[in-house]
Amino acid sequence: MKRDSMIFYRSFYESLSGLDPIIKAEVYDAIFEYGLNFREIEFTNPTSKALFTLIKPQLDANIKKWNSGNQPKVKQNKSKIEAKQKQEISKVEANVNDNVNVNDNENIEERKSKFYVSLSLFVNEYPKKMLREFYDYWTEHGVKDKKLRFEKEKTFGIEQRLRTWYNRNPKQYDQDNDPNPPEYYIAKAQGLC
Repeated sequence: MKRDSMIFYRSFYESLSGLDPIIKAEVYDAIFEYGLNFREIEFTNPTSKALFTLIKPQLDANIKKWNSGNQPKVKQNKSKIEAKQKQEISKVEANVNDNVNVNDNENIEERKSKFYVSLSLFVNEYPKKMLREFYDYWTEHGVKDKKLRFEKEKTFGIEQRLRTWYNRNPKQYDQDNDPNPPEYYIAKAQGLC
């Protein structure tokens, strides 16, 4: 079996440039004879043999790739069927753990409390009535739920969600008759009162 072409690297050229023309010619002959015809030549010069020995592993790797590319393609019907069966089994078993970004060590009430604290930072920007409605809505959960409503969202930015919530009906929150100052809610969220 013979090859019609082969790869000749710049590193081969650069390593041989500047050598005696006889040594260079012998190494070139060895590279092409081995790369195209898969035969090694007899060297007359030990320097030529040494240089070819350094180049040969790359030629071997290229020959190996060429050989694997020339192998006939064999259909493997049996293994494809087995692979599909394995995939169906793994699809059923996949995604058993459904608590994305939820710490199992924290119970729901602790997570509600943390959410309340994060809302307390916005007491000066938004009416308290609106913040309470926002809190009640986004911390809703069923009896068997492991996640609060906001934890079920792919993305949840409190600032953006509050802005959207307020902009939907700002007149509804114009009259905020809460007698407590904003500092009260910040202190409450921090557990100081």
